[in-house]
Amino acid sequence: MHSSVSMRRSAVLGFVVAIVFSGGWTEPVGAQEGTGAIVPENARLELLFDGGFFLEGPAVAPDGTVYFSDITNTANSGMQAGYIWRHDPSSGKTTVFRSPSGMSNGIIFDLEDRMVVAQGADFGGRCVTRTDMTTGKSEIIAGLYNGRSFNSPNDLAIDEQGRVYFTDPRYVGHEAIEQPVLGVYRIDPDGSVSLIITDAGTPNGILVSPDQRTLYVASIGIQEYSLHALLAYDLAADGSVSSRRVVADFAPEYGPDGMAVDVDGNLYLARPAVAPHTPGIYVYSPDGEELALIPTPGSPTNATFGRGPTGKTLYITAGTSLYKIELNREGHQPAR
Repeated sequence: MHSSVSMRRSAVLGFVVAIVFSGGWTEPVGAQEGTGAIVPENARLELLFDGGFFLEGPAVAPDGTVYFSDITNTANSGMQAGYIWRHDPSSGKTTVFRSPSGMSNGIIFDLEDRMVVAQGADFGGRCVTRTDMTTGKSEIIAGLYNGRSFNSPNDLAIDEQGRVYFTDPRYVGHEAIEQPVLGVYRIDPDGSVSLIITDAGTPNGILVSPDQRTLYVASIGIQEYSLHALLAYDLAADGSVSSRRVVADFAPEYGPDGMAVDVDGNLYLARPAVAPHTPGIYVYSPDGEELALIPTPGSPTNATFGRGPTGKTLYITAGTSLYKIELNREGHQPAR
């Protein structure tokens, strides 16, 4: 088991890297040469919200509303208890949807359009919850594994069978580390929870490919964990995984944070602001070819596509801000 001291040192470094780069954005993004098929030539990032503490986990509800997490690291925020924000695209207004948030990080909507939230450590829930958006009632769908609390559920993905996958690293928090690995888990529709990956380094972002045959995991690679890569696992029809491979190796730099995927299977990776590379959303093919770059003024943490009429809109959390950009590709949404 990794010591809590080394984990906390890693957490501090990763957290600082993620929040020190911030600012406004007024210039066109400009695609890399030959990438106009993904990023329009005159595409611009539009600032939708600023003034968060550390934004993460954007997710778009069926009505187009954008929800995202604000992880208020207690040691630096005066013991704020975390928020989930709600952005209304029609009015442009952003309001607090829920606080305390359980230190929510990743958010997704399941096949019945319920909000599924990964709640982290640092006085958070250390569990995965599901909320009925009509009644407002929530339930815990993954609270313990082998009778012990999770380390800090981070990000989520869902397949077309309704199975939820989540990563469980640890970056900040005073709580004891109770799981011996930084793992990836699967929650089945019957409520059972399985540990399916133990070799993903520091697992962070997670995605299921549009063809349902690949589970992608972003290994961000904090300090003593050697993987700084985008990993792919063969995903079987029963939700089991095998045959880990490296799609893109970023060592010695940090690997990616959160991710989004378009209908063609291209991956949109949020890469932290660490020299020498430019912070932004890096677009990769499933084979690991870099296709495009969307620079961001703050260190990006995650991204997601809209739905329906906003299917080509990519929402990005970066530093203290929420942005959007219009692309030429439509995001993938699990069949409902």
